[in-house]
Amino acid sequence: MDISGSYTFEAPPDRVWALLMDPAVISSCIPGCDRFEPNGDNSYRVTLTVALAAITGSYQGVVALSDLVPPTSYRLTADGHGRPGFVKGSSAITLRADGATTIVDVTGKVQTGGPIARLGQRLIGGVSKMMLDLFFLCLQGKLA
Repeated sequence: MDISGSYTFEAPPDRVWALLMDPAVISSCIPGCDRFEPNGDNSYRVTLTVALAAITGSYQGVVALSDLVPPTSYRLTADGHGRPGFVKGSSAITLRADGATTIVDVTGKVQTGGPIARLGQRLIGGVSKMMLDLFFLCLQGKLA
Protein backbone atom coordinates (compact mmCIF):
# COMPACT_ATOMS: atom_id res chain seq x y z
CA MET A 1 0.00 0.00 0.00
CA ASP A 2 1.16 3.52 -0.74
CA ILE A 3 1.28 6.36 1.78
CA SER A 4 2.21 9.99 1.29
CA GLY A 5 2.08 13.38 2.90
CA SER A 6 3.43 16.92 2.72
CA TYR A 7 4.32 18.92 5.81
CA THR A 8 5.26 22.59 6.09
CA PHE A 9 7.85 23.81 8.60
CA GLU A 10 8.45 27.44 9.54
CA ALA A 11 12.22 27.04 9.21
CA PRO A 12 14.91 26.70 6.54
CA PRO A 13 15.76 23.23 5.15
CA ASP A 14 19.04 22.88 7.08
CA ARG A 15 17.22 23.34 10.41
CA VAL A 16 14.49 20.83 9.47
CA TRP A 17 17.17 18.40 8.25
CA ALA A 18 18.93 18.66 11.62
CA LEU A 19 15.68 17.67 13.38
CA LEU A 20 15.15 14.72 11.05
CA MET A 21 18.69 13.46 11.74
CA ASP A 22 18.55 13.82 15.55
CA PRO A 23 17.84 10.42 17.15
CA ALA A 24 16.53 11.99 20.38
CA VAL A 25 14.04 14.14 18.46
CA ILE A 26 12.99 11.29 16.19
CA SER A 27 12.40 8.87 19.06
CA SER A 28 10.36 11.44 20.98
CA CYS A 29 8.07 11.97 17.98
CA ILE A 30 7.43 8.38 16.85
CA PRO A 31 4.01 7.35 18.23
CA GLY A 32 4.39 4.38 20.60
CA CYS A 33 8.21 4.39 20.51
CA ASP A 34 9.57 2.39 23.46
CA ARG A 35 13.17 2.07 22.28
CA PHE A 36 15.30 3.78 19.63
CA GLU A 37 18.99 3.01 19.86
CA PRO A 38 21.93 3.10 17.43
CA ASN A 39 22.62 -0.03 15.42
CA GLY A 40 25.51 1.18 13.25
CA ASP A 41 25.79 4.13 10.89
CA ASN A 42 22.37 5.64 10.20
CA SER A 43 20.65 2.52 11.52
CA TYR A 44 18.56 2.12 14.67
CA ARG A 45 16.97 -0.73 16.63
CA VAL A 46 13.41 0.21 17.39
CA THR A 47 10.63 -1.13 19.60
CA LEU A 48 7.12 0.25 19.08
CA THR A 49 3.82 -0.47 20.74
CA VAL A 50 1.01 0.03 18.26
CA ALA A 51 -2.75 -0.20 18.80
CA LEU A 52 -4.50 -1.18 15.60
CA ALA A 53 -8.20 -2.01 15.91
CA ALA A 54 -8.49 -5.34 17.72
CA ILE A 55 -4.78 -6.10 17.46
CA THR A 56 -2.47 -4.30 19.85
CA GLY A 57 1.12 -5.33 19.86
CA SER A 58 4.75 -4.60 20.17
CA TYR A 59 7.03 -4.57 17.15
CA GLN A 60 10.79 -4.85 17.13
CA GLY A 61 12.84 -3.99 14.14
CA VAL A 62 15.39 -1.87 12.39
CA VAL A 63 15.05 1.57 10.81
CA ALA A 64 17.80 2.64 8.41
CA LEU A 65 18.53 5.90 6.62
CA SER A 66 20.29 5.78 3.25
CA ASP A 67 20.96 7.85 0.15
CA LEU A 68 21.46 10.94 2.32
CA VAL A 69 21.76 14.19 0.35
CA PRO A 70 21.88 16.89 3.07
CA PRO A 71 19.70 18.92 3.39
CA THR A 72 17.42 17.83 0.53
CA SER A 73 16.59 14.11 0.61
CA TYR A 74 17.07 10.63 2.03
CA ARG A 75 15.51 7.17 1.98
CA LEU A 76 14.13 5.49 5.09
CA THR A 77 13.57 1.74 5.32
CA ALA A 78 11.90 -0.11 8.18
CA ASP A 79 11.56 -3.79 8.90
CA GLY A 80 9.66 -4.88 12.00
CA HIS A 81 7.96 -7.92 13.39
CA GLY A 82 5.92 -8.85 16.40
CA ARG A 83 3.14 -11.14 17.52
CA PRO A 84 0.58 -9.25 15.37
CA GLY A 85 2.65 -9.91 12.23
CA PHE A 86 5.26 -8.03 10.26
CA VAL A 87 5.58 -4.59 8.76
CA LYS A 88 8.07 -3.61 6.05
CA GLY A 89 8.29 -0.27 4.42
CA SER A 90 10.39 2.25 2.60
CA SER A 91 9.91 5.92 1.95
CA ALA A 92 11.55 8.78 0.14
CA ILE A 93 11.77 12.03 2.09
CA THR A 94 12.50 15.29 0.28
CA LEU A 95 12.90 18.78 1.70
CA ARG A 96 12.35 21.84 -0.42
CA ALA A 97 12.58 25.50 0.44
CA ASP A 98 9.46 27.56 -0.18
CA GLY A 99 10.25 31.13 0.75
CA ALA A 100 10.89 31.22 4.51
CA THR A 101 9.42 27.74 5.00
CA THR A 102 10.43 24.17 4.18
CA ILE A 103 8.07 21.62 2.72
CA VAL A 104 8.81 17.98 3.54
CA ASP A 105 7.30 15.51 1.06
CA VAL A 106 7.04 11.86 2.03
CA THR A 107 6.13 9.02 -0.33
CA GLY A 108 6.35 5.40 0.66
CA LYS A 109 5.16 1.85 0.50
CA VAL A 110 4.14 -0.37 3.41
CA GLN A 111 3.71 -4.16 3.41
CA THR A 112 2.12 -6.17 6.21
CA GLY A 113 1.71 -9.84 6.89
CA GLY A 114 0.30 -12.11 9.55
CA PRO A 115 -2.78 -11.36 11.66
CA ILE A 116 -2.43 -7.60 11.21
CA ALA A 117 -2.81 -7.95 7.43
CA ARG A 118 -6.30 -9.43 7.88
CA LEU A 119 -7.56 -6.08 9.12
CA GLY A 120 -7.63 -4.76 5.59
CA GLN A 121 -5.54 -2.34 3.60
CA ARG A 122 -7.87 0.62 4.13
CA LEU A 123 -7.67 0.38 7.92
CA ILE A 124 -3.90 -0.20 7.94
CA GLY A 125 -3.41 2.63 5.46
CA GLY A 126 -5.46 4.97 7.66
CA VAL A 127 -3.45 4.12 10.76
CA SER A 128 -0.15 4.45 8.86
CA LYS A 129 -1.15 7.91 7.61
CA MET A 130 -2.31 8.92 11.10
CA MET A 131 1.05 7.87 12.59
CA LEU A 132 2.91 9.77 9.86
CA ASP A 133 0.81 12.89 10.54
CA LEU A 134 1.37 12.61 14.31
CA PHE A 135 5.12 12.25 13.82
CA PHE A 136 5.37 15.39 11.68
CA LEU A 137 3.03 17.38 13.92
CA CYS A 138 5.34 16.57 16.84
CA LEU A 139 8.38 17.46 14.75
CA GLN A 140 6.83 20.80 13.80
CA GLY A 141 6.36 21.48 17.52
CA LYS A 142 10.08 20.96 18.14
CA LEU A 143 10.81 24.15 16.20
CA ALA A 144 8.91 26.33 18.70
